[in-house]
This record gives sequence, structure tokens and C-alpha cells, in this order.
Amino acid sequence: MKRPTAASSGEASARTAARPRPRRANPVYGAGDGRLHLFYETTHSPSLIELVGVDEARRIIDFCYIANHYYPTPSMIRKMRDRFVDLIKSYPGSARGRGERHLSAVMGVPAEHLLVGNGATEIIALVMDHLTRRIGVAVPTFSEYVQHLSDRAVSELYCLDPELDYRMDLDAYLAWVRKRKLPAALVINPGNPTGQVFSTAEMSRFLRKAAFLDLVIVDESFIDFAGTPVPSLLPEMHAFENLLIIRSMSKHCGVPGLRLGYAASGSLETIRRLRSHMAVWNVNTLAEYFLSLLPPTAHHYEKARLRVIDDTQWLVSELAGIPALKVYPTGASFILVRVPEDTTARDVQMELLEGHRMYVRDCTNKVGMDARHLRIASQGRARDRKLVAVLKKMYPRNGNHA
Repeated sequence: MKRPTAASSGEASARTAARPRPRRANPVYGAGDGRLHLFYETTHSPSLIELVGVDEARRIIDFCYIANHYYPTPSMIRKMRDRFVDLIKSYPGSARGRGERHLSAVMGVPAEHLLVGNGATEIIALVMDHLTRRIGVAVPTFSEYVQHLSDRAVSELYCLDPELDYRMDLDAYLAWVRKRKLPAALVINPGNPTGQVFSTAEMSRFLRKAAFLDLVIVDESFIDFAGTPVPSLLPEMHAFENLLIIRSMSKHCGVPGLRLGYAASGSLETIRRLRSHMAVWNVNTLAEYFLSLLPPTAHHYEKARLRVIDDTQWLVSELAGIPALKVYPTGASFILVRVPEDTTARDVQMELLEGHRMYVRDCTNKVGMDARHLRIASQGRARDRKLVAVLKKMYPRNGNHA
């Protein structure tokens, strides 16, 4: 949506004039040093390091970064640091199954039904290239799935209605998939960037109705932050032969740099087919060693998970107290926020970055989403408080709702 002008919207101009704009203290990020193009060269969001450099990135709070800030534990990090030289001087194991066995011990899933990948993105690429060429994808969503569609022009985009807050109706979605004669469907639970979460009962009901499909992908990358008990389909996956669960460990374990993700399925044939296309040594030694540290720290992970949930829901409550912003409910560790109609998400993103050293996700480049949405990931209570304080100054209580 374009920014209204004085000629097209006098009321919007009045609101703009009434609301003070923070001064941009350091207008160099992105545009000033020639890096603005980075925003247009990815369907994700530029990392802070590539945007401002390593040194400056340390001075910015990255609310774009979705991860668990309470895990790994300090002890785990020390162990990895102590082994660092040995690990980078060694090849990872060429025999399959080591990482899966460590993961099995904490997930309660037989190792042979798991497949560890170089991030969830490797798994997604393998699935889209080798398991299905046509799949229903509801947008807006995680862009990797859209990028790998065989034909985005004709088949597979199911547009969620902004008037309904981008909420997905599972029955309506499945009816659309059937009508389009698609062999596969994707559900991301909780949704990214919407945060919408379905209960285990809702997902099980959907899967029973979707038994006619060859494949149903359920991406649960944020499910550990959706509540207690975790509403995952892992305990029920053997009941659905066409189900493939994908998870990114970057999010719930807080290690995006290690590039770890995994797939789980009750179908050994599905796992076998994916494994047959996976490169040897796809998981590096640092990531492999990290997996070995998971079983003895499971209780620490549970505490960390609950802290992230608590922080996120606090942030939801505080942001919802800013009348000018529309805050969507979330079952993830991030929050979707719509800014007022007299501005754009990019404007607010740059204002926060240049004026306050805070980086949020502009969702404008997500297919199916307009130019007024930000995604904000909790960075812990102390940092979240700083963002809330800035936004309250940007949008005082007498401001209008988005």
C-alpha cells in the first residue's frame, strides 16, 4: 500500500503531522553506504552482519533474529569452544545415523524415522525437488517454500485474506487443494509470519481428511514456543502415512549458524527417498558435536523454552497497549504487527535501525502480504522493554489504530 499524500488523505496527513518522528541519528545503515540493494536481493531479510558489518552489528538489537536466547547453555558453549580446533580439523562422520540417534534421544522418535539436514532449508529443497512437484502453499509464508514451487503462476498459491487477519481455515484450504487437484499440501504450524497456531486435535482432524493426498508437509519450526504441552504431531506421526514433519533447529535451539534442521515421518520410505538425495557430509562437525550435547541438557532446554514463551507473551501484551499498532496473536516466538496507514513497514524499520539501533523484519517482500507489516521476535525481557519504550514514543496513546 502506498503512503497517502495530503491530496489523497488529509486525515492521514494530519496524523502524520501530529505524531513526532524520531530523528535518524545515524543515517548510514542500508542506504548510506550502498547496501540498500541487499533488501531487494533476498526473499528473506539481510542479516545485520552483511548490512552493517560485524562490529556495528554488536551494537544493534536484532529483533529480526528468531531464536532461543536461553539455549545453548553456557556449559554447552564452553564445551564447543574447548573442542573448536579439533572439530574444524576433522571431517564429520560419513556413516549416516549419528546425529539422528542423538536427536532421537530427546525427541522420542526412532532414529530411523529422522533425517538431519543442513538447516531446514536443505530438507525443504530435497522435498520440493524429489517428493513432489506440485503442492498447495498458503501465503504469506516462509519464502523458501514459495521459491521452490515448480510453477508459481498457475498452481499453488492459496492467498490468505488480510481482512480475516491472514488466518487459515484448514477445511477451506483443503477444499481448495482438492479442487486444484494438487497431490500435496503444506501447513506451517505456527505460521510464519502470522504466528497462527493450530492445536494437535485440529491438525489430526485435518490430516484424517487429507488422507487422499500423496504428501502433507507440516512445518513445526516454531512449535516448541506454542505452549505446554507442545502441540506437535511427532507422537502421532505413525498414524499418517503421508505426513512429513519439518523442523528448523535454528529457532528452538538458538543455533542458526550451525545450520541444523530435520525431517520426521512415520513412513520409512519417505525418509529413505530423501536420504538417497542428500550429500555426504551435509552436516559439519560443529553441528554434529552440538547434537551430541542435546540429551544431557534436555532439562535446561525445557526451562529455556518456557522463558521464551513468557517473554513473547509479555511483549504481545505491551505492544497491544500501543493503540496505533495492530498486534496479531501468536503461538511462536515472534509477533506480527501492522503499522498505521500513514507509513510503511520499511519506513518504521529504517527509523528504528538508524535512529535507535534496533532491527525488525519488514514483511513487504513476503508474497501475499502488504507493505505495512513488521515481524518482531522477542530478544529477552530487557531488550524487549527498550523496543516497547521507543515504539510508545513513536506512537503516543492519542494516536490512531492501524
